[in-house]
Amino acid sequence: MTAEPSQMRADARENRARVLAVARDLFAERGLDVPMAAIARRARVGVATLYRRFPTKEALVAEAFTEQFALCQAAIEEALADPDAWRGFRTVIEKVCLLQACDRGFTAAFVATFPEMRSEVRDRTWQCFGELVQRAKDSGELRADFSPYDLTLVLMANSGLAGVPVEVATAASQRLVAYLLESFRTGADALPPPVPLSLDLVLN
Repeated sequence: MTAEPSQMRADARENRARVLAVARDLFAERGLDVPMAAIARRARVGVATLYRRFPTKEALVAEAFTEQFALCQAAIEEALADPDAWRGFRTVIEKVCLLQACDRGFTAAFVATFPEMRSEVRDRTWQCFGELVQRAKDSGELRADFSPYDLTLVLMANSGLAGVPVEVATAASQRLVAYLLESFRTGADALPPPVPLSLDLVLN
């Protein structure tokens, strides 16, 4: 059983923190396919030490992106509490796309099918996003034919910015999202039927 960080020796806590920082950096640069050995090497720890702290890559990914997952969940919860349903919807789309444009690793982690994430993050996030969409429709500002599956289309469109320098990706993502949000408003031309696209397709 892995010890809690508070129960570790100071040097062990430092090693753990360094591993997580390196993992986040490498996942952001190269996605989730980075070998565990490469993470251990850059973090200056042995592979055995890395696996002792994080028995699987899934465990490392989940821990490395805990803060980002929490931010994403908080953004959706805040949006649901916003009395302005359209503003809440718009803000979530903007924040998720900005995270995606700036961090390849988070995008992959967010849509990954790892069991820990599926139960604790994805299912709850998807449910809340569906509620957010319905609120925005009920307000009369989000077009009636918008589907929660359209989030996958948005992320697929935005995914081309991954790997672009952050300052460029940020500006380009904001412009792309502004275009898309205008098309989501009530009164825009009718769309073809929605397609039930899995979020996993964003990784292809």
